[in-house]
Amino acid sequence: MLRLLPAQDRLHILCLGAHSDDIEIGAGATLMTLLARHPGSTVHWIVFSASPDRAEEAKASARGFAENAANIRIDVHSIRDGFFPAAFTELKERFEALKQEPRPDVILSHVRTDHHQDHRTLAELTTNTFRDHLVLGYEIPKYDPDLGNPNLFVPLEGAVAARKVGLLMQHFATQRSRRWFNPETFFGLMRLRGLQSAAPSGLAEGFFAAKFWL
Repeated sequence: MLRLLPAQDRLHILCLGAHSDDIEIGAGATLMTLLARHPGSTVHWIVFSASPDRAEEAKASARGFAENAANIRIDVHSIRDGFFPAAFTELKERFEALKQEPRPDVILSHVRTDHHQDHRTLAELTTNTFRDHLVLGYEIPKYDPDLGNPNLFVPLEGAVAARKVGLLMQHFATQRSRRWFNPETFFGLMRLRGLQSAAPSGLAEGFFAAKFWL
């Protein structure tokens, strides 16, 4: 099985998102927490689908969320939104190329039970490509009834949770007209996971980890 967190101080964190706000919504506060705990860490941030305006939002947001990283590499692709299953060959080639890069210590990606076809395809490629890595599947609240019961929780400091929500509202102007894209949604899910995990602050992010060891 896999060690939950590597022993070394510095981490190489791989963040994978189908769309330009997925990483931030699902794991933004956890990423900031990891970077605070492991100074000198590096981040490779990859968004697979973004229109030009959404790409600019993604890049600015990534820099904000990973501002404490020693180094951040941001890649934004333009695979057609909603058509990831049809673009499987292109996606698979991009994941195969990731094998040639430095081994990540922690991978933040989608979870296989996500009902969105783009999210689900990315989750399948993540676990198929990285078979002996620590992969944490994050959750995205949406209209689909697919929120489950995470088996790993990251307790959050109140200030970190507030910064996550603040950065989301700051950087994604294109999404603010959506009824669900609001602070109440993001705080609500973190409060629910904080309750489940008995987090001291009452706030947490939940993940689905297939295998790990301490």
